[in-house]
Amino acid sequence: MEIINPATEEVIDRITEDTEATVKEKYAAARSGQPGWATLGVDGRIACIERFYGLLEEEKATLAETLTAESGKPLQQSLNELNGARGRIRWLIDHAAKWLAEEWVVTEGATREKIVYEPLGVIANISAWNYPYLVGINVFVPALLGGNAVLYKPSEYATLTGLHIQRLLHKAGVPSTVFQLVAGRGAAGEWLLQLPLNGYFFTGSYRTGRLIAEKVASKLVPVQLELGGKDPLYVMDDVADVGKVAAAALEGVVYNNGQSCCAVERIYVQDGIYDAFVEAYAEQARKLVVGDPTDAATEIGPLSRPGQREFLLTQIEDALHKGARLLSGGKAIDRKGYFMEPAVLVDVDHSMKLMKEESFGPVVGIQRVKDDAEAVELMADTVYGLTAAVYSQSYERAEKLMQQLDTGTVYWNCCDRVSAGLPWSGRKHSGLGMTLSYQGIRAFVQPKAYHIRG
Repeated sequence: MEIINPATEEVIDRITEDTEATVKEKYAAARSGQPGWATLGVDGRIACIERFYGLLEEEKATLAETLTAESGKPLQQSLNELNGARGRIRWLIDHAAKWLAEEWVVTEGATREKIVYEPLGVIANISAWNYPYLVGINVFVPALLGGNAVLYKPSEYATLTGLHIQRLLHKAGVPSTVFQLVAGRGAAGEWLLQLPLNGYFFTGSYRTGRLIAEKVASKLVPVQLELGGKDPLYVMDDVADVGKVAAAALEGVVYNNGQSCCAVERIYVQDGIYDAFVEAYAEQARKLVVGDPTDAATEIGPLSRPGQREFLLTQIEDALHKGARLLSGGKAIDRKGYFMEPAVLVDVDHSMKLMKEESFGPVVGIQRVKDDAEAVELMADTVYGLTAAVYSQSYERAEKLMQQLDTGTVYWNCCDRVSAGLPWSGRKHSGLGMTLSYQGIRAFVQPKAYHIRG
């Protein structure tokens, strides 16, 4: 399997893919190694993850360079991802002992009662390429802390990063049988689905997530799906600084080249400030520096996958055909690599694919609305339900609107962010289950009820 640098289209490495036989061998090893990992106890497991946390800092420069080379994200954003990943690990190891400890429910009387949290067993973590550290850590760290063994399949677009993760976990003391990387493309994922695993945890597209859920449904084991989004942002007419809000919205759209499930993909602006917002947004978008991701001046690198640029250009073409106007960008850049100009479109509506289909790129449509009622109707007009953002001076006004949205996360005067202390969950086509927060720790264990008499 060739690893391609999306900025240069050059082969940077070649990886031997797993076969069906090697995947089965890894499963057998994980099944044999998991009980010993569980009996190590939560404190021993925390100590290993603590060492992993330290190694990520020690090797941060090398890890960031690898991530930039295979994903195309600017080097500073790769460093940001590693720092963010360490922050999440810190939260998880600081809170794991509390949420994995046995709980006494009744301590007096003839029968005492308690809850004990036991590992699921051996789980599959089929992970994503856009934030391989962050989305991976959401799953494999709490899974390991909970006493599980993990068969970890990174995306084929983030395999080198996945190999670094495996190497550092083993160096930190996680047994080689307990965390094992499965390398490959779609076939490798299929072989994982055929195994008698105790849980499946996937991050990626709705189409693939639904396929996974259907294929493993008869096993009656936990299935957790972190899928896509078509995340809206609404700007109310009472904002104090339109330019500042435009800058925040722009970052929400283009950070990591828009390749994020919680990136802003559509913007609604109330009529009274619409023209001022559009002018400020477009002016700032035109100044973005697109180029070599290893250059410190670069704000946007190439798209990570070869076919994504063509998909985005098709969305733009559809919108223009239906009456949209392109204010800036929206074209492929004539150079090696999967580069394109960030696109700003206006005069958009929900007949356009741009406003309905997930984009996953630096493309956005900005639509005028007359009031909050129209805004919430349009924001809710989606099969996805991941995040939604509202900008306003009035929390009361914003909260009233946010309460009407069927999404796992809402933001007031911010967007495109994740906190380790809050559950990360999607509704509708955005997924099932959750990661992060204490609920994300408990997602990787199963409760056992004890009735104790005598």
